[in-house]
Amino acid sequence: MPLELRQARRDRQLVSRRLLPGEDEDQADVAMDTKTLEEDVIKLFHKLLHSGSQKEVHLKSMSKVLQNPSAQLTFIKQENSMHFLVGLLTGSNAACRLQAARCLLELSHSPHASVAPACVPSTPYLLTYLSGQSTKFTVLCLYTLGNLCPADVVRDKLVAQGIIPALANCVENQRHNLAVVEAAGFTLSQLLQTKDAEKKLIPMVLASSLPSHLLSVLTPDPEFGLAAAIECAWCLHYLTCTESVENNKALLSRGALLACGSLLVSLGGAVAEGNQEDGMELLICPLLRCVGNLLSSCPVETLSSHVGDVRVVVALVALLQAYLQTQPALARECTWVLNNLTAHSTTFCSALVTFNLVPGLIQLLPFSQGINTMVLRVLANIAYKERQSCVQLAHLGLLPALWATLKMADREMVTLGMDVLFMLVVSDTKVAEEFVRQGGISLLEALQYNSEEEIRQRAAHLLERHLLPFSTDVLDSTFS
Repeated sequence: MPLELRQARRDRQLVSRRLLPGEDEDQADVAMDTKTLEEDVIKLFHKLLHSGSQKEVHLKSMSKVLQNPSAQLTFIKQENSMHFLVGLLTGSNAACRLQAARCLLELSHSPHASVAPACVPSTPYLLTYLSGQSTKFTVLCLYTLGNLCPADVVRDKLVAQGIIPALANCVENQRHNLAVVEAAGFTLSQLLQTKDAEKKLIPMVLASSLPSHLLSVLTPDPEFGLAAAIECAWCLHYLTCTESVENNKALLSRGALLACGSLLVSLGGAVAEGNQEDGMELLICPLLRCVGNLLSSCPVETLSSHVGDVRVVVALVALLQAYLQTQPALARECTWVLNNLTAHSTTFCSALVTFNLVPGLIQLLPFSQGINTMVLRVLANIAYKERQSCVQLAHLGLLPALWATLKMADREMVTLGMDVLFMLVVSDTKVAEEFVRQGGISLLEALQYNSEEEIRQRAAHLLERHLLPFSTDVLDSTFS
């Protein structure tokens, strides 16, 4: 996954710990004097212990104070503090329950490792409340659980307490409530990123109804925006990142490749028309990863039916060109998916030619950052799968582009370039003659002195077996 997109995801609080949207504004009201902070926490806690009708007010003040990491440590050190807070969370006063949940959310957001384990007594109740009807309260519980998941001791408890079926039931019951779905997606993504997820958690997730619900949310809602779709797409990405082919086949059977590919077609069309919504790249990136990973597990004979719309190649090229300058890592992901699509499919190779996308790809060969390497692989796939397209590739300007490629210092590019050149010149004598006419003999002769033995051997083979016989004909036609 592109590093900058991971960072953007953290900056937007789409991964790591999260507070509720809009909660940051309250932080301006919090007193940050560390000398009196400990005293403030202790005083507030004692007020909570002995107050009656003012409990809600004191809880609200406590939730603000707990935004400070030092205050969080002070609070959990107070005798029976967590037991008391859980009592308020489970009490009959709805307003106090909400404020207690806010306090737990702040604690779950703590950078201190000792705070999350202290919150364990609250987790069974947080899970129970996921079946409630209040959107605000359910979202609070979900974000708190998501923040606590990275701690090993808490995660083990949550798994034993049934967090996976609880999330599945929550999403199923609230599937039309995108605020809840987004929060559930966040919590699930936190679980799926943990070190033991592949062995312990992913099989449980795949055996549940969660994958189907995640796929159903992929289409962004025009009113709610991209947030829920983004969270669900990242969850699907983490599910496809395993080494298990069987896991990916389970997702294929649920139509994951078709759903992700279809959304990419829609997003590519929007981007091509100049409609780039803010944050769209955070949705595009996991979708690309899902498609690329699933393609590697998809049987060749059913690839076209699993992908569906061949226009996905049009979308990929549109996204590639749109993000080439601003997000080169994302552009490279597009070329990686194009390579996976064309490596085993004549259909998608033909689509690149039919939709006249090859000239645009050829223009990308001078680019670095791994983009040109993947583009050359895609062109090699076309030449290999579609031998009749080799002459067309030459007519579209691939020969002079290969000439420039063979002059590069990049060993991989030169080797790939000679592979593509070989396929072109053996496909039709006219292509070989044209390459010789463009001065290809001298270029390959120079490569015979390259420091890499493999490159020297390939250059010699091309010259002696496929190009030198045409050099006399070219000279004759030049001087006749």
